[in-house]
Amino acid sequence: MAFIDKLRTELDRAGKVAQDAFDEGKTRLEAFRQRQLADKAAQSLGYAVYRAKKGGATDLDAETYGRLSSTLSTHDAEAARLEAEIEARRTASKSTSVATGPVSSLS
Repeated sequence: MAFIDKLRTELDRAGKVAQDAFDEGKTRLEAFRQRQLADKAAQSLGYAVYRAKKGGATDLDAETYGRLSSTLSTHDAEAARLEAEIEARRTASKSTSVATGPVSSLS
C-alpha cells in the first residue's frame, strides 16, 4: 500500500500546483482588467483637461477633477494590490517548493 500512498501524495501535490496556477491566472486577469480601467480613467481625465483648456478655462473644475482622479486612483490601487498579491503568492510558492523538495519518483 506504500505505492498507493505515494501516488495519492503526488496527485494531491500536482492538484495543488494546478489550483495555484489557476488562481494566479484569475488574479492576473483581474489585475489586467483593473489596469485597463485605470487607463480609461486616465484617458477621461486627459480629455476633460483638454476640453476645459480648449473651451477657454484655465483649469478643470474641482468636482470633475475630483471624480475622475478618484476613479483613476481607485483602479490603480486595486491593480497594485492584485499585483502584490500575485508576487506574495509566487514568493510563498517558491518557499514551499524549496521546503518540500522536488517531486519524487513513484518506484
